[in-house]
Amino acid sequence: MPTYAYACKDCGHAFDIVQSFSDSSLTSCPECQGALRKKFNSVGVVFKGSGFYRTDSRDAKGSTVSAAPAAPAAAPAPAPAASAPAAAS
Repeated sequence: MPTYAYACKDCGHAFDIVQSFSDSSLTSCPECQGALRKKFNSVGVVFKGSGFYRTDSRDAKGSTVSAAPAAPAAAPAPAPAASAPAAAS
């Protein structure tokens, strides 16, 4: 379950609380019963296990990554407009 940080708008009391995703946000300060605001912090992400490093996708023979970067794909040229008159029947 995630830990959320709250701060009181009135008295400045700050605290952390563990809540489920389905729990509603707290609205009143436990110290002064004032209005609370949820504080948002940057999230530290930790990738564990294989498959997250450049060396994990290589085979034993050598690198599967090309040395030169691929050229960007050019947009196809628009088809020329037909300027010949249509044949009359």
